[in-house]
Amino acid sequence: MTGTRHQDDRDAPAEADPAAYEDEKPARQLTGRVAVLMRGCCVAIALFAIYQVFFPLAQGNQYSLILFLAAVVPLTLLCYRSGLHLRRRPDAQPRPNPGILDWALAAVALIACLYPVLPFEIGDGGGGFDEFLSRQATPGVVDIIVGTIVLLLVLEACRRTTGVALPLVLLLALAYAYYGGYLPQGAAIAHAGVDWAQIVSASFLQSTGLYGVPLDVAATYIVLFTIYGAVLDASGASRFFIDLSFAAFRRSRAAPGRTVTLAGFLLGSVSGSGTATTVSLGTVTWPVLRRAGYPSENAGGMLAAAGIGAILSPPTLGAAAFIIAEYLGVPYLTVLVWAIVPTILYYLGILLAVEIDARRYATSEVEAGTSQSAWRLLGRFGYHLISLATIVLFLAMGMSATRAVVYATAVQIVLSYLDSEHRLTPARLYSALATGVRGVLSVAAVCAAAGVIAAMITRTGLGLQLNSILVNTARSISENPTAVLIFTAIFAAVAVSVLGLAVPVTASFVIAWVIVGPALQDLGVVAPAAAMFVFYFAVLSEVTPPTALAAVAASAITGGRVVATMMQTWKYTLPAFLVPFAFVLTENGEGLLGLRSFPDLVWTGAVAALAVAALAVVTGGWMIRRAGLPERLLCAPAAVCLLYLDTVTIAVGAGLFATAAVVHLVTSRRRPAE
Repeated sequence: MTGTRHQDDRDAPAEADPAAYEDEKPARQLTGRVAVLMRGCCVAIALFAIYQVFFPLAQGNQYSLILFLAAVVPLTLLCYRSGLHLRRRPDAQPRPNPGILDWALAAVALIACLYPVLPFEIGDGGGGFDEFLSRQATPGVVDIIVGTIVLLLVLEACRRTTGVALPLVLLLALAYAYYGGYLPQGAAIAHAGVDWAQIVSASFLQSTGLYGVPLDVAATYIVLFTIYGAVLDASGASRFFIDLSFAAFRRSRAAPGRTVTLAGFLLGSVSGSGTATTVSLGTVTWPVLRRAGYPSENAGGMLAAAGIGAILSPPTLGAAAFIIAEYLGVPYLTVLVWAIVPTILYYLGILLAVEIDARRYATSEVEAGTSQSAWRLLGRFGYHLISLATIVLFLAMGMSATRAVVYATAVQIVLSYLDSEHRLTPARLYSALATGVRGVLSVAAVCAAAGVIAAMITRTGLGLQLNSILVNTARSISENPTAVLIFTAIFAAVAVSVLGLAVPVTASFVIAWVIVGPALQDLGVVAPAAAMFVFYFAVLSEVTPPTALAAVAASAITGGRVVATMMQTWKYTLPAFLVPFAFVLTENGEGLLGLRSFPDLVWTGAVAALAVAALAVVTGGWMIRRAGLPERLLCAPAAVCLLYLDTVTIAVGAGLFATAAVVHLVTSRRRPAE
């Protein structure tokens, strides 16, 4: 379906199942008693996560993470297909429920993951949680065997949910830790080697590795926010957000594109996944875009860009944002504040591209969506926005993010009774809790694996070595401190983007932060700016060719060519690739994150907005009328100079942009309009 349809077929309706294009491998469609059992287990996890917010276990954080891992790994093995079964007939369908092997693996996973808290002795292991902790420096034989089994089962859970790339990266990290001593001692990444007992200790016994910050974030923030998103969806918020977006832009050539942009931003609060938002958005809005006259590839790029914005936008950023808060020891509200201006710039870039494309493709006005006005919809269903505001309000009052989202979820449950069609009765609420937890299974597996990879990078010193390689490579090009920072940032962006092609966003951020974060900070970049830089490029890996999961999902819906859709997505998201450099290259760039004074936030945001406008001219080829090559050539360096946010470069960039505008006014009337 992707990349094979003739252009003349672009008006044909595209059939797409949203579940088939999620950023996880397809989950099982469980039936019968198995479905009932799995739903019950998921609800139990949800209730445990909520209970933990108000009554943390006395045994400590690692104890609760052991229980969480013991719950999610077996469920993942049961809820996701192995992908290894052999079909006897080409048209045979995979069985909906797990087989004997799946149940056996799940049973082993449950026992092995609970091993640290088993109260009885098993050889030289077991004996309770305190005894388990006492053996961190000297693990016994049973500890090593069980720890190895848990690592293998986490590998399998990751393979089932995300594919083979992340398990391969984890295996490489473990192999590097074990065999590093066999590398030539003159090699930059050689180390003394770590024996398997210490690898298991760092991964399984200590509060790093499996039980590190990533899994902690999954067991607290992510699971609670995912439950909140499921409750929002079940109470009709998704439908309201799409209807509101349609109603807000009634009849204009650019209305369909504006609708996609606004709906993508609003749906991000429900989904939290770029690819999932793209699919949900595309199945509803693609028919409208098609009728308006948008080419398949252009519409797909718009959908993918709007979907990715879900991970970048407050108040519910992607999972990596919660990890930023934990790594830097700041409230989640602080991370939201850092994201405000970059989010505005991101959507400004999309909106400018939408306006340009509406003119380039001479799109038609389309009447679509609900017949009600936006004001009537807000008056009737605007209560869906109250719980979102509740989160921000509670965070501003100093409440923890976990408590804030639990209270917001409770508010949404109560408000759902204002709509008889979507009120969350006990049965519907039960289903929403189960859906929320099931949605976090793949994230939990990724976080557990990412924690082990980060532990191996730290344990072997690889992070410091790669940090030095990054900076030294930049210094080999130039000794100028400014040039060194620029080249280091470029190399770091490429490294994070390439890493993101292989592994999910959360794992990409965790791994890159251990390597890239210190490199940037050693050159004088403050930690928040470095973290947001890594975060943005980790997220943008979802629209980076050749994988670009969001673009692939969008092309499957629109029937457009895959590579062409990727390039259109790149056009829409270009500002997001360049703005993060502004965070780290000059001190003024910190103003974009609100790290300086409010006046700095305002003027840096205004200058960056001008740079985004210049980029829109470069990629869209339009100002007042069709822009020619001279204007586009002038606007490219103008955007770069403006985003550098230095007094001299701002003056140069503004001058180049003004020159481009004058050239356009003089020459555009002689060009035919498109």
